[in-house]
Amino acid sequence: MNFLAKPLKPLAALAATAALLLAQSATAVDDAVAKQIKAKLTAGNPGANFGEVRESAMPGLYEVEVNGGNVLFVSKDGGHFIAGDLFEVTPQRVVNISEQRRGKNRAKVMDAQDLGEMIVFSPKGETKAHVYVFTDVDCGYCRKLHDDVPELNRRGIEVRYLAFPRAGLNSVGYRKVATAWCAEDPNKTLTDLKNRKNVPLKVCNDNPVAAQYKLGNEAIDVRGTPTIVMEDGTVVPGYVPPETLAKALGI
Repeated sequence: MNFLAKPLKPLAALAATAALLLAQSATAVDDAVAKQIKAKLTAGNPGANFGEVRESAMPGLYEVEVNGGNVLFVSKDGGHFIAGDLFEVTPQRVVNISEQRRGKNRAKVMDAQDLGEMIVFSPKGETKAHVYVFTDVDCGYCRKLHDDVPELNRRGIEVRYLAFPRAGLNSVGYRKVATAWCAEDPNKTLTDLKNRKNVPLKVCNDNPVAAQYKLGNEAIDVRGTPTIVMEDGTVVPGYVPPETLAKALGI
């Protein structure tokens, strides 16, 4: 079975941050071992791009990033590998090490985005935390979450919206969210659209909707809306009440 049969969808920014985190969290291995592992993997999958070989948290296995995204856990001779998550069993709980790393990657990717291309609802007073929200205007739970924005702001939580038209870039949904991002008053227009007000659709050429949609699909793996990305890169799919979100943010 070809482990590349399922398309891998990393962004360049995600690849760069993943490489940085790998360098920080794993130990380099002997050149001869690394060359042997990469040679075996490349022979079996010549179209793949394999990154640096490093020691993993599991004794006897090495980790190799493939195509700038997924991580393989490989035997020393390169003849066997595991494609999946690595878990650590501690006295208190089981920890998904792979998901922790993905969370760090996501946090760095999101922090690298241009805040000026988001529609941001900020607290009037102190900003204690922020969340990124991939949103559509026709989704019921997106509206419910948007109704909570004043309460989130009151609690000191800044809401940073990114566009994610669920029906794709050739849909009416795209034209609606693009209208908000192109408006003179994006915050009001987004609110009006979510409240089902009659807003004339006007799409400008330089809107960031397509790029944000790609970001959601490729770097964050958004499966639906709303999708919340916390400061630490944790993904929370769906609607979350303000008190629950505030507690998760430590507020």
